Amino acid sequence: MSTSDGPYYEDMEKGLIFPAAPAVVLDSGLASVYQSIVGEALPLVLDPKLCGEITGIEQRIVSPGLLLHLSIGASTVATKKVIANLFYRNVRILRPVFLGEVLHTTTEVVALQDSRSKNKGTLRGKVLLKITTFANDEKVLEYYRAPLLRLKGKELPGHNDDLGSDPELNLNEYQQSRYEDWKLSSLQKYEQDIPSGVIDDPLKDVVDQALALVRLTQNVASVHRDVNASPYPNRLVYGGHTVALAQASLSRIFTNTATILGWHLCNHTGPVFEEDLLSFQHKVIDTQSYGSGNILAVRSRVFVHRDNEEPQEVLEWIPIILTS
Repeated sequence: MSTSDGPYYEDMEKGLIFPAAPAVVLDSGLASVYQSIVGEALPLVLDPKLCGEITGIEQRIVSPGLLLHLSIGASTVATKKVIANLFYRNVRILRPVFLGEVLHTTTEVVALQDSRSKNKGTLRGKVLLKITTFANDEKVLEYYRAPLLRLKGKELPGHNDDLGSDPELNLNEYQQSRYEDWKLSSLQKYEQDIPSGVIDDPLKDVVDQALALVRLTQNVASVHRDVNASPYPNRLVYGGHTVALAQASLSRIFTNTATILGWHLCNHTGPVFEEDLLSFQHKVIDTQSYGSGNILAVRSRVFVHRDNEEPQEVLEWIPIILTS
């Protein structure tokens, strides 16, 4: 199967493993460009001395966001003809990744389901991908994502696999041994009082440099680069860009966050375009003590604000964060 013009939905079959994208060295230049695009404030991503105090390794960790977006970008070798990405599930970051390590990613098709659009009856297909990323040849990240792909022809192939449903939240599943000995008390100086209930970030943010992020992460989905490939009048912003800005918001609210251990779920509920204004809302939905700190599950919602329209939700995301 050639991936130069495709693959389309008809090219997919269960068990198919795509050729690996080039490996990536996680250097400080890559991290700096990512930081300039999203502006997050995770202390261990920014401060090597503090990172050494907490982890025992005097080198900055790679932003969990950058790690995910490089992995997703590598997996787009399978989704060049994507219409949209529907969801991510069971995202597990198995250990911290530090600057200087080398990433590579594998992408496997695990389920297929025919689909028609509700309004026009357009034929397309849902694909469930299992994605695994390695740092220095050690597995550090695994998750599932479900892209919606274009058909090349005019006939559905007849797939009807179960794509599963959102899993039950269980914080025990995020307790990875590589974080257990972190000395999280060094983060207490950053702690702020967190109000109960829904927390509205007072700082909205504008989506810009969308093309820069997809190029940085080797994301080759044409819908994010070419307006003619978009189902909308505008070029569709990569959904991970919205997640990245939500993670930056999270780092401003939960200022004593050490890292993100995974995503319980991530659902893209609406499209985002360049120059959209976004607002962010967070709510702690579960907590658990772990090591010298705490694990928090946070429901984060992102809303787009456009002229003459009511705010519209575009993202529901439940990250699992490690705090002091």
